[in-house]
Order: sequence, then structure tokens, then C-alpha cells
Amino acid sequence: MLWSALLPSPTSTGTAPPTEATQRALAIWALQFTPRVALVDEAVLMEVQASVRLFGGWRALRERVLGEGRELGLTQLAWAPNGLAALALARAGIENGLRRPLDALLDALPLHTLSAVHPHRLTLEHIGCRTLGHVRALPRSGMARRFDPHLLQALDQLYGQAPQAHEWVVLPDVFEQRLELMARVEQAPALLWGAQRLLRVLSGWLAARRAGVTAFTLKWAHDAMRSRAAGEGGEITIRTAEPTRDIEHLCRLLAEHLARVALLAPVGELVLVATEVQPLQDVSASLLPDAVRQGEKLGLVLERISARLGAQRVLRPVLCEDHRPEWMCRWQPAALPLPRKGAQVTDQPQPGFVLPVPLRLAVRDHRPVYHGELMLLLGPQRVEGGWWDRAEGEDRMRNVVRDYWVAFSAQAGVLWVFQTRLGETPAWFLHGHFA
Repeated sequence: MLWSALLPSPTSTGTAPPTEATQRALAIWALQFTPRVALVDEAVLMEVQASVRLFGGWRALRERVLGEGRELGLTQLAWAPNGLAALALARAGIENGLRRPLDALLDALPLHTLSAVHPHRLTLEHIGCRTLGHVRALPRSGMARRFDPHLLQALDQLYGQAPQAHEWVVLPDVFEQRLELMARVEQAPALLWGAQRLLRVLSGWLAARRAGVTAFTLKWAHDAMRSRAAGEGGEITIRTAEPTRDIEHLCRLLAEHLARVALLAPVGELVLVATEVQPLQDVSASLLPDAVRQGEKLGLVLERISARLGAQRVLRPVLCEDHRPEWMCRWQPAALPLPRKGAQVTDQPQPGFVLPVPLRLAVRDHRPVYHGELMLLLGPQRVEGGWWDRAEGEDRMRNVVRDYWVAFSAQAGVLWVFQTRLGETPAWFLHGHFA
């Protein structure tokens, strides 16, 4: 099993545990990662064994939890095979409990890292116990007679020798979160800092419900030292055209509305309410499987798709050592290895789109015409060769003798054209468009 312990920041005194509202908000946010979230003492515990692969692996999940959790007051994170062990490591400031043997890590921890030790801490210190390993080494029969039986049970659970039971946090049906600001705010745009923290919790709640918000209301309460005309507070409702849980988008909308709000008195508290919520189905907009964006190599994905659809149905472009534009690139089955040699490099601009067959252009006063007369900007770039290359199934050589130009059309934009040089009467052709 894989457990994570999240420790929120303490109160402003620095010694008291975090407020219940802060801990509860962090737990609701954590429900987007797993339905198994529990509140234990001052921490939030998550059982994420079944969620690691969904979020791209242990490292990707760690980076996301740390990156987003800091905005909600997360100060310490720890991972371990069980919940109590993760909590003990977090209290000791140790994050990774998976690399070394768990028993060795826990034996070296101080007594305060296990809550069940707190009632007996003075007694244990008087008999020379300074670490959990010292407590664990005491005779079990003597501990059972002299201490609370809960101490032995907690030690067994800590070291994974007994099962743990937790009361899981239930996702509320209605989202309403309150935040007391650290300082009184007198300008409405400054409310965005606290609102952004509430929106982060809202995002986790929406993700756990597989839903998106179409309307939310931000309420604020005025400071007690206010004039009677100011009233108790105010509120603003933000609506979206489609259900969403994109925090950046919601923050931008809220910032635009707050810029036009004038506060009648300093604000000390915010409340965020999701007033309209709709189901939101997650749809991937990628042409490739989600595993590609989660770190799986593209070659492995192409091999799997080729095996499913057939080798000739999954092709990839391969650059070739050929200066003729039509044959600079060829297509081969994606499962085949790429050639070691690359394509020729030219200092001349190359178009983003090349026509499969060059389009012959009309000529007016010896100048090519395509949606009007073309203006030649850069050139010529001479391309000549191919007398050695025989077309498959045809009794001819693919020899080209051309002068390429970068041209401009007022209607079609920047074009790639060429003029034939040998053989029949010189003619102009359109061969590509610049993106």
C-alpha cells in the first residue's frame, strides 16, 4: 500500500495545530486524488495506491500534490506503506519512507511523532526512552501492565503488524468554504489572493464529483469596526458559458469582476459557494493516448498501435538526404527503426506545406500569376538532379532542373514557386505555401 500524510501549516501562533477549517479544506481538495482520505490528529492522510498510475506515476503525483497543496497551506508531505507511518515521518520532516527499510526509519524517530506515546511521554523518558525504537524494545508484557493498551496497538499499527481503521472523509453535496483573511483588505482586487485559495479547494471538490461549475458566488464580510451604512458585507456571482474547473480561467474571470467593485469597508472574511454545478465528462483532445503525455515513450505507443491496426496503417515521416522537395521526405511503417542519416540542411526558407503535384501558373508579361501578379522576393535557389533516380513502374528518370523563388501574393500570401530551365519552354509552377 502507498499512503501520504499532508501536514497543513499551524495557526498564526506557530505552536497551535492548524484550524479545523484549514484541515477540512485540505481534505476536500485531496479527494480528487483518492476517495480514501482521513483526518488524523492535525494531518490529512491519503491512501493512493490505486491512484498512482492514473496520475502518471509516483513522482508526477508528488509534484502535483506539492505544487497545488502549498496554496492551501501544505507545509510537509510524507510517503509510507501505512497511514500512521506516513504521519510519523511527516512530523519528523522525512518525506520518503519507501527507499529504506521502514523499521529502521521508524526506530530512529523521536517520541513525539506517535500520538499514542504523548500521554506516557514523561514516564518513558524517565526510563531512558528517547526514540520509538527504544519504546518498541521494551518487554511487551510489562508495557501491557503499566501503560494504556492503546500504546501497544498503535506501535503494531505503526510498524505494519496490525491493521488500521480510518473514518473516511465524505464529499459534501454542496460546496461552501470559508476563509478568514490574515489581514483586513480594503481594495476589492486584493481579495483575489484569498479567493484563489478557495477556488483551489473548489477545483478538488469538482474533480472528485466529475463536475464543472457554471456559476459561483464570492461573499465577503466587513470588519466589525465599520460604519452602519457599509452593511455586513457584499457578494459577487460569476457565471461561465460552459461547465469548467479550470482554476486559471476562473481566477481571470473573478479578477475582471473584482476590478470593478468598490468595497464599502475593510473585509476580514471570504466565503465561496458553488451555486450552479453540472456533470463534466473528461474528454482527451490528444490524438495520442494519455499515456504519451504521462511519460510513456512515443515509440512504445506507436508499436502498440501498429500491432492493433496493422503495420501499413501507422506510418511516420522520415527525412531523406535529397535536395529535391518531392523526395526530401518518405513514409515508412512506424514500427521500423529510423535511418541514421538525416536530411540535407539548406539556409534557404522552406515552406510549411508542399503540394503533392506542382500547379502550373499562368504567365503575364513574363511574370507568374496566382490570384494576381506575383512579386518575387527571394531567389533563385537552384535545384538540379535526379538523373540517377528511376520512377517505380515507369520508364523515366525523376530528373528536375528548377529555380525556386519565394513570392508574395496580395490574396494568397507568401508562396514557393519555381521556373523550369531546360527542355521545353520555361514555365512557372506553384509548389508550396508558407504557414
